[in-house]
Amino acid sequence: MEHFKEVRSLEDLEYLTGRCEHVLTLFSGGVDSSYLLYKLASCAFKVTALAIDLGDGTNLEDLQQIAQHFGADLRVVDGRRAFVDDAVLPAIQACAQYMGIYPISSSLSRPIIAKLAVDMAERLGCDAILHTANQSQNSLRRLNGALRQLRFSGYTGSPYEYSAFSREEKIAALSAAGLCRFQARGISGDANLWVREYESGCLDNPENFVAPESIYKWTAANQVAVHHEVQISMLQGRPVALNGLATPLIDMIEQLNLIAGSFGIGRYSGLEHLQGGEKVLEVREAPAATILLAAYRHLETATLDAELVREKLSIEQLWVREAIEGRWFGNLRSAATSFISETAKHVSGTVSFRLRAGAADLASIRAEHPLYLTDRDQWEKDVARQRGSRGLFDLQVPAPSICAATA
Repeated sequence: MEHFKEVRSLEDLEYLTGRCEHVLTLFSGGVDSSYLLYKLASCAFKVTALAIDLGDGTNLEDLQQIAQHFGADLRVVDGRRAFVDDAVLPAIQACAQYMGIYPISSSLSRPIIAKLAVDMAERLGCDAILHTANQSQNSLRRLNGALRQLRFSGYTGSPYEYSAFSREEKIAALSAAGLCRFQARGISGDANLWVREYESGCLDNPENFVAPESIYKWTAANQVAVHHEVQISMLQGRPVALNGLATPLIDMIEQLNLIAGSFGIGRYSGLEHLQGGEKVLEVREAPAATILLAAYRHLETATLDAELVREKLSIEQLWVREAIEGRWFGNLRSAATSFISETAKHVSGTVSFRLRAGAADLASIRAEHPLYLTDRDQWEKDVARQRGSRGLFDLQVPAPSICAATA
């Protein structure tokens, strides 16, 4: 029985020759994934390039041209529903933020991508699943971890883990191969319907960086504000209505990205650690995530006991830790999810925000089964009356145990 199951360098592709007949590779149409198709074209494999749409759209024409150029079969999968139902909704209920700084994103998307890749590979009878993450990208451990946990029986990994080439070197090789569409390195990004992430280029140095306005899409300065108030309704922890209208979560996220984004709400910057402990800077925009995470937190504090909320805060960071470290399909995250899902059953009601430049101000909380007071003065009178009555009664009618003790 062979022990080699991980692909970690471009040299490993030679090892696969004669051992694999059909390779599936994750394909975005960018430099890294296109360069891998270029390298695979010289191998004796059938190659399927799998592109997964998680809500930021795909340029089908570009993908087809690149795949055809290198003789690969293109498959495009709409993964939005799986992403929202299996990753984004649990993240909302877990109030999932990295170190409390910004909403997590690739930690959510990579396990879904891996699951869809395994499903496709098994359907097509592929012997290997390859991706293009490298050691400076946290996607390396998240994709590798998910593929291991899903127990795909073939070869998996990234040839870029131990083979490092500059973007310029890859572009030159692609150009020599007749593909002249890529530019020199600038800011790179990763996007889905939940979060858009930007890194590298002028964002490399945390000590001195400026995020250019041109990178932003949802929060671009030329957006026209339409709604100045948003209302989010939830039923047992699931967002179900926007501004009083029943709205599927996918559509709600898309609309909130535009509504809240038009006010510049949802911009984040912060450091994230790599597997070895080094830190890299990331800039993000996530208008819908900002609103939905805030709405959920306000509504759960309105409906859950304070001690339960305190315990949930620690479970949330456990949930986030397992996600960002690439253990999405592990037992620990599953156990944390069970705890969080149980608390979500009580989170029903509506939260409203007034929007202004760069901020969403809480306007109202209406819970179905609230623990909050709506008339504090009356509550204090009622409590005083009840306690006063009990005190008077205790004085008039001593408890039998007290009488026996003093007899």
